[in-house]
This record gives sequence, structure tokens and C-alpha cells, in this order.
Amino acid sequence: MIGKALLTQGRIGVLMGGQSSEREVSLRTGAAVHRALCRRGYDAVTIDVGPTLSRELQDQKIAVAFLALHGPGGEDGSIQGFLETVGIPYTGSGVHASAVGMHKVTTKTVLVAHGIPVPAGLVIKRGERLSRAQALRSAKLRWPVVVKPASEGSTIGVTIVKKPAQWDEALALAHRYDRDAMVEAYIPGHEVTVSLLGRKDELPLALPAVEIVAPDGFYDFSAKYEKGKTRYLCPAPLPSAVTKQIRNLALRTYDVLGCAGAARVDFRITPRGRPYVLEINTVPGMTETSLLPMAAAQAGIDYEELTERILESAIARMSQTGHAA
Repeated sequence: MIGKALLTQGRIGVLMGGQSSEREVSLRTGAAVHRALCRRGYDAVTIDVGPTLSRELQDQKIAVAFLALHGPGGEDGSIQGFLETVGIPYTGSGVHASAVGMHKVTTKTVLVAHGIPVPAGLVIKRGERLSRAQALRSAKLRWPVVVKPASEGSTIGVTIVKKPAQWDEALALAHRYDRDAMVEAYIPGHEVTVSLLGRKDELPLALPAVEIVAPDGFYDFSAKYEKGKTRYLCPAPLPSAVTKQIRNLALRTYDVLGCAGAARVDFRITPRGRPYVLEINTVPGMTETSLLPMAAAQAGIDYEELTERILESAIARMSQTGHAA
């Protein structure tokens, strides 16, 4: 079976769960995706990823993997490399783009090299002896700053540090999740995200931007996943010039990182309309409160169609590269 036949005749494994700190979100994403695929008529099963994954893929006769894994192990190229090794096509970005996109320090390095604006900052390794004054001076930062682990998602381990007394605790929290802690300038203004859908032989489709209005101005884990806690404005009420600029920056970010399938680029936009790319998500959430389905709905793409489009990206990438990925 090749191409479309893999989808219509083969079994689809929705890979979810895993062992990252985003496990619960992944389980919700995977369950929603599985329901949508089944309603669409596909033969789909869920697989909670663990040590027996190889045997489960064989026993279930999985032809295509739909990746609903979030965080380390799911977005960092690990599962992508494994699936390439066993010859199973999968949704989303490949090994390299996933690894680069998951590690925020590496992402920033690539984006800076291509002239894409990112917040100023530095990296402090676990155990590194660097005073807060030295850190701020070396990167020309002023309070407040954002401290976060280099390889986590869902705002896990992130602190907005508004005063010196919070510094040590914020670094310790970030280092609990990663050996590298990023310290960045806090960009005041609007928090906006642009989702993208890869298309065969065409530029990715940039979906309407979503502005996030979080309680206390901090879009943390609970603000993301507790219904009704955050307001979302879609399309984002931005000047047309700014909307066009972030759309182009999102497309450039997707392109220079070599992404495929669905992705989401997060921005902060200053009150004067200057955008900064914060990060890219190569496996965007697909829960009932997630931003990708919200943006797709605004563009006239319902949840089931969105799921199907993401699924088809696995075959599009396979036909372009000649590999499972």
C-alpha cells in the first residue's frame, strides 16, 4: 500500500501519553484526535507510548502514526527517529526540525541567523556560577525578565521574574526541567499565535492569528487548559500591517526550521506593533481549548477536517522524501 491507500486501508495509530510533564495534555489531544478519525471512517487505535511501543506497533499492524505526543520524547525528534527506523510514516515535522524546534536555545540561534526577531537573552547552565547582576549585564537585560527551561512546553517551569528576590527560585524551577535555563527580556504588549498547515506542493496555509488574553497577563499551564480562564480573540484585532508581518514571520520560521505538517508560532507584540518570535510548536495541541483547532475553525476548517489534513501530511512528506518520514 502506498500513498492514500495507507490511510484508507491501513490502521492508524494515534501515539499519545508518553512520560513527559505534558502527559495529561497529550492524552486529551490523542483521545480527541482518535474520536475525530473514527468519525471520519478511519481504522484508528490509540497507543499510550511506553517501553512496549515497538511490539504494540507490530501487534496492531500500524501503517501510519498520528503523533499526539507533547514535550520531550514526543516533539524532540526521538519518536520521529524511531518511526523512521521502523519504516512507519508519521505526521508533523521530521527528526531535525523536531529536535531544533523543541530546544528553544537552538531555535533562537537559527532564527537569529536568518534575521528573524527574537527577545534578547542568555542561557544559564545548571550549576553555573553567575550572579543575577552579571547575567542581566551580559545580555543587557532589565527587570522584568522571563526564566524558562530550554526544552519544555505548555509554559512548564516558566517564571516572569519581576524583582531580584524571585531570581533564585525561578532559576531553580527552570533547572528542575532542563540543564539549560533561558533568561529573556520580557516583551510587554500582546501575546499572539499563528498556526500553519503544510500542503503538498504549496506554501503552508497560515491560519488566522489568535490573540491570547490571559489572567494577570501570564499564559501559564492552568490558563491554557482550564476552560473559561483565558479569553481568545480570533482573528486577533491587530492592524493589518502587523497581521501581515506576523504571518510572514511565521511562514519564514516554519521554512527555515524545515517544518512539515501542522505547527504553531508564538509571538509577543509590543504596544508599538513590533513582533518577536518566542518559539515554535511542532506538535500543536488538539484539545478542546487548543489554539490550532480554534484558528482552523475561523478559517472554515472543522475539527475532523483539520485532523484529516494533518494525517494526510504524513503521506505528503513520504512522497516528497521517499522515506517513511
